[in-house]
Amino acid sequence: MLFAVLLSVLAALGLLVPAFTTGQDLWAWLSVGASGLAAVLLVLDRALRRRSGTTRSEVTGPGEEPGEEDTSADDLLIVAGLHDEVRVLDERPRYHLDTCPWVGAHATLPLPVSEARQLGFTPCDVCTPDVTLVARARPT
Repeated sequence: MLFAVLLSVLAALGLLVPAFTTGQDLWAWLSVGASGLAAVLLVLDRALRRRSGTTRSEVTGPGEEPGEEDTSADDLLIVAGLHDEVRVLDERPRYHLDTCPWVGAHATLPLPVSEARQLGFTPCDVCTPDVTLVARARPT
C-alpha cells in the first residue's frame, strides 16, 4: 500500500513539471488529484490496519529495543564511578547485565559501565542494571 502512495506522490510531482512549463491548469489539477489519491490511500491503509488489529509493534517484529531504565540522579553519580562489567549489543542503545533475558543468544561486548555511559549507552529496563549495580556498590 505504501508503495502505491509513493507512486502517487511521484506522479503528482511529475505532473507539476508540465503544469509549470506549459501554464495549463489541467496539469496542476491532475497533480492535485494524484496528491489526493495518495492521501486517500494513506487513510485507507490506516483504517485497514486498525480494523485488522495490527499494531506498529507487530509490524516491526519481536526484536524491538527494551525501554530505558529510569535512574535517579544520586544513582547516576554512583554508576558513573563504577567499573563493573555490563554487556552491550553492537548498534543497540542499551547496556545489560549478564543475566538479562532480553539479550538471550545475541552476541554481546563487555564494557565497564562507566565507559558504556560515556559512549552514550543507556540502561535496559528489563534487567535494570543501574539499580542492581548501585545496590551492590552501596555499603550496607
